[in-house]
Amino acid sequence: MHKIQCEILGLSTSPAAGGAYAILLKEVNGIRRLPIIIGAFEAQAIALEIEGIKPPRPLTHDLLKQLIDNLGATVLEIIVDELRENTFYAKIILEVSGLTNEIDARPSDAIALAVRADAPIYISDQVMETAAFVPSDEGETDKESATLSNPAEHKPLSKESQLAALQDKLREALDREEYERAAKLRDDIKRLTSSN
Repeated sequence: MHKIQCEILGLSTSPAAGGAYAILLKEVNGIRRLPIIIGAFEAQAIALEIEGIKPPRPLTHDLLKQLIDNLGATVLEIIVDELRENTFYAKIILEVSGLTNEIDARPSDAIALAVRADAPIYISDQVMETAAFVPSDEGETDKESATLSNPAEHKPLSKESQLAALQDKLREALDREEYERAAKLRDDIKRLTSSN
């Protein structure tokens, strides 16, 4: 099977999928994009790891990564290898004691594990041919890479007070283990600090 390495281009809400999320993958040495609809929990798990937000207690994917490490295994790669009846299928490729093992997984879980293990993400050539698209122009890239952000909250006037308020809300969200909200707040903080 021929496989193509991809990277995460972004996460976004998908109104067409009833409030689920979409992860957008981009081939590393090309321009094709592959959207995959995923659940809110998996989107949150991926976003937290990408943003570097560490929850006070491990999430399921963190626990899985710790188990793999403690058993002396290594995540070599993940591959989205099949598309049947509009459902993507994936495999996690592990190395244990010099032996390679394949474990069936949902693509969202496999990707959440891959970002924690710094493992490459691959898509089979057949899946890319069937489900990927080529953006009509590079202007679409900005829209596609929109992350889990929605800065609809009222903000104070000065930039410093906006930042302080957002950081307080971020701490509060982390204390309450509201990780999706924390990811949105982290995005808002980054956006505010990068806009000069």
